[in-house]
Amino acid sequence: MTRVAGAFLLSVLVAAPAAAGWTPRAWADASTIELRTTAAGEAAHWFRVWLVVIDDQVYVRLGPRAAGRIEKNQTAPFVGVRIAGEQLERVRGEPAPDYAERVAKAMAAKYWSDVIVRHFSHPLTLRLVPEPGGAQQQ
Repeated sequence: MTRVAGAFLLSVLVAAPAAAGWTPRAWADASTIELRTTAAGEAAHWFRVWLVVIDDQVYVRLGPRAAGRIEKNQTAPFVGVRIAGEQLERVRGEPAPDYAERVAKAMAAKYWSDVIVRHFSHPLTLRLVPEPGGAQQQ
């Protein structure tokens, strides 16, 4: 393979979305994202949280109640996601404590009411990552 062909192939692979329907850049201006968890003995539960997109990755910062739902989620590490009229069935929620400060700063820049919200406890920062072949729209 020539260098030019190799460079072209690499650029196509890098530019390709990780999973069908997963377009973080398109959601950068979205106000909220909905996550679905399922606790033992309960029906699926959807809840809305703020999101930020950093380096083409989706992050959420969760308070104690939402973090508890993630902790008790029977489908862990997977959650359902609704955003911008799309529903994705299998998205991995990866704890990202190393990004907590960066996410907090991005939240402060994006949401004016974070001037108050930032003072509440946020024990969990999650990176949302589509499961290859598993984040199909429903």
